[in-house]
Amino acid sequence: MIGHIHSLESFGTVDGPGVRFVAFMQGCPLRCMYCHNPDTWDPKGTCQYEMTPQQLVDEALRYRSFIKNGGVTVSGGEPLMQAEFVREYFRLCHKEGLHTALDTSGAFCTEDALRVLDETDLVLLDVKTMDTELYPKLTGIKQDNNLAFLDKLEERGIRTWIRHVVVPGVTDDDNWLIRLGEHVGRYKCVEKIEILPYHTLGTYKYKKMGMRYRLDGVPALSLERAVEIRNMLSKFKPCQ
Repeated sequence: MIGHIHSLESFGTVDGPGVRFVAFMQGCPLRCMYCHNPDTWDPKGTCQYEMTPQQLVDEALRYRSFIKNGGVTVSGGEPLMQAEFVREYFRLCHKEGLHTALDTSGAFCTEDALRVLDETDLVLLDVKTMDTELYPKLTGIKQDNNLAFLDKLEERGIRTWIRHVVVPGVTDDDNWLIRLGEHVGRYKCVEKIEILPYHTLGTYKYKKMGMRYRLDGVPALSLERAVEIRNMLSKFKPCQ
């Protein structure tokens, strides 16, 4: 079993609790307007690493002293495109006493994808928008599985952090932000909501790849607006 891995980060601090070893998997079915990793989209695209689950664990263990109070995170791309690999990797990580976190869009709600949850301690679920008409315009796919995946997390009682990227003029809408808070607020499995301010740091990749960046000219979300949104949603769940 070989995993196709776009890149690795040995000292991640924003993809789950504590310091984490992060593997960014190659391949994603979404085409989010604001994606800063378009080079991960193509499952057959150039990846830096091709590893077995054990080889990836061995790499993570090189940083055990740093991640002992954090753990490992699998992100992407969309890691559940390689669900069997991720499940085995997490299983081996658990044997080593490492905490496991899955950063996903919830685009896959198949049996193979759900089996990964058997070995997952925390899910970082990216809810792109609560506007069902905007969702396909924003991502290129329907929202069918995104919220259904959250239902599965609730059924299994898996710790969940909701993530939401706020883009000025696109997803920055008080009505839909409150709708997000109301929806996820009723789930016991959801511990908090993470507001991720839109930024433009990945735009250079589009130019490099000869691709048009659809949000060209849209400014980054201001710190003041991010704070305002976090305060607004904190009545539903802890928000950061």
